[in-house]
Amino acid sequence: MRASSFLVAVILIEASAAFAGQSMAPADIKATFFDGQPFTAASPSGTKFTMTFTPDGKMTRLALAPSGKTNVGIWKLSATGFCTSWERAGSNCFTAVPSGENKWLIQKTATTIRTTIAVWSK
Repeated sequence: MRASSFLVAVILIEASAAFAGQSMAPADIKATFFDGQPFTAASPSGTKFTMTFTPDGKMTRLALAPSGKTNVGIWKLSATGFCTSWERAGSNCFTAVPSGENKWLIQKTATTIRTTIAVWSK
């Protein structure tokens, strides 16, 4: 009985780890998103943007809300993902986790807690 309970626990832990998804390698993030082609980003509050990351390390974010404000910044790859710095804002680093067909969760890690800050789609 004890062995079967242990086996069930191991299976559940492995299943939850697989469900959580693995972060993309930095080179895969670059190849998928940082090619100069626009894609859509949505914040947790539902605000949508058109994002464009160019291979030379520059990026733009165009709000799809009535304001239509455009922000510019720079990006670079990190050991575990990528970092961005928007004009008049500090630098932040993120990971990208596949979450279905043509959908990725952009996450920031503080200590051991991951927070999804956007959903990118192509």
